[in-house]
Amino acid sequence: MDGMIRVQLRDSGATQFYQAGNLTLKEGDCVIVEHDRGLDYGVVVQPACGRSCPKADPKEAPKRIIRLARDSDLKQIEDNRARGKEAFNACLKKIAEHKLDMKLVKAEYSFDRSKILFYFTSDGRVDFRNLVKDLAKIFKARIELRQIGVRDEARLFGGYGSCGRELCCKKFLKDFEPVTIKMAKEEGLPLNPPKISGLCGRLMCCLSYEYETYRILSKGLPREGEHVNTPTAKGKVFSVNVFKRMVTVQLEDGTLVEVSYKEKEHGK
Repeated sequence: MDGMIRVQLRDSGATQFYQAGNLTLKEGDCVIVEHDRGLDYGVVVQPACGRSCPKADPKEAPKRIIRLARDSDLKQIEDNRARGKEAFNACLKKIAEHKLDMKLVKAEYSFDRSKILFYFTSDGRVDFRNLVKDLAKIFKARIELRQIGVRDEARLFGGYGSCGRELCCKKFLKDFEPVTIKMAKEEGLPLNPPKISGLCGRLMCCLSYEYETYRILSKGLPREGEHVNTPTAKGKVFSVNVFKRMVTVQLEDGTLVEVSYKEKEHGK
């Protein structure tokens, strides 16, 4: 699958692989691509996929990147964004008319305006068949309603986390990985939901991709509260610095001493 490029579709779509052909592309380039039954646009997020390239399906030819976006293409994309806002407001009214239990998040046109995608969240399943029929009559285009989760919603709108940086899901994460409370425990974080949750209200994504590093660095270290022997006396682990592999131990007489587990690994 040489020449495969990873592209994020539209402003809110998923990332997919496309055949680049003879095009020379770099990260951040806006491109026009084949998609479904028409044309769409996207942004290059991975110019050379390498080992992460998908396996070729002999029954299906890979979709192609048609061209780099021209000035006229970029103007159409901006026009589509304006039309998307109008479609959003029209859909809100129809949702209210049908009394559907759903929260509309965003609406966006495909590049060639043959399809409009409406993203929404809901606590359960929603029968939106009549809504789709109404919207198709209004816009004379294919209508797709896509239910997303709260993490996807945070990615759509973006923002800044408690670390002061742009949300990982918006900045660079390509896929959402499972995040568990066990990860927070392993990383020694307080099990206080507001402190370990992101803007979406779910456990922070960074717990997932930091977890493996913490797990490796924690190997061989005692836990807080564990009784250990030091070169001078017995004591109880008071605190653990995973990155420095240093453990502070409170001896039986109340004295605090630091024990380096780097030295222990080298037999010192």
